[in-house]
Amino acid sequence: MSTRLEVQSAIEQLPKGEIRNLSKWLQEYLDEEWDRDIESDFGAGKLDRLIARAESDIANKNVRNLDEVLDNL
Repeated sequence: MSTRLEVQSAIEQLPKGEIRNLSKWLQEYLDEEWDRDIESDFGAGKLDRLIARAESDIANKNVRNLDEVLDNL
């Protein structure tokens, strides 16, 4: 299987339990990939500007409680 359509067709042939197991595995795979990307970006300094801004906002008390933010959505 080398194309998305071939993979999709194969998935459609699986029993529902196997599809659920595959879905769980795929989500875990994507989560791990996300973590690797974040770690790589952090190591490369790509997040330095955002971290500095957050630290500055915290130091200047320019922050709000998360509950307050969520209540205003």
